[in-house]
Amino acid sequence: MKQFFINAERAFVRTVIRIYTKILYRFKVEGSENIPLEGPVIYCGNHRTFVDPQLIVVTAKRHVRFLAKDELGKNPLFNILGNMFDVIRVKRDSKDITALKEAIKTLKNGEAIALFPEGTRNGLEKGEKVKDGAAFFAVRTGAKVLPVGIKGGDKLFRKTVIKYGKPIDYSQYKGQDKDKEVLEKVTDDIMSNIIELTK
Repeated sequence: MKQFFINAERAFVRTVIRIYTKILYRFKVEGSENIPLEGPVIYCGNHRTFVDPQLIVVTAKRHVRFLAKDELGKNPLFNILGNMFDVIRVKRDSKDITALKEAIKTLKNGEAIALFPEGTRNGLEKGEKVKDGAAFFAVRTGAKVLPVGIKGGDKLFRKTVIKYGKPIDYSQYKGQDKDKEVLEKVTDDIMSNIIELTK
């Protein structure tokens, strides 16, 4: 019964977010047929603005647990939404074993997580090194990676496009999550697919 009310609450809030993002950002979804509705999936997108996670939440077609920096919890609204949508909080610039274990557990339970390999907004433009977290989780668990490309959204009332690519299977590398060359190769491939979707 408790889960029923949690799901109902999420559905209501998701609808509210969908309405305001549709009005303010006029988003259009492409490739939604590529989204796996079951099984472990890692949603990976480019990160440009604060609205990116919201766009994924309302178009993901399933419940997705975001990995988000712990500092966001200091904002009352983000804290409430984070708790409601079961966000996995990550302490930045540290080996947060608790967050890693929770993300792995989520995937092994056949659920979905979402993260931005850039690590921060416009990370590539800032020259930031792309994080290998998505590659690690994919190689460690065998979960498929779903690349997401987002275009627009930096100005209100301008069309924003969120495009889902085909899931990528890296299961051939399963168990090699401590091999830096493998993680780098998979990370580069994930980012290449994301960037291609933004063109």
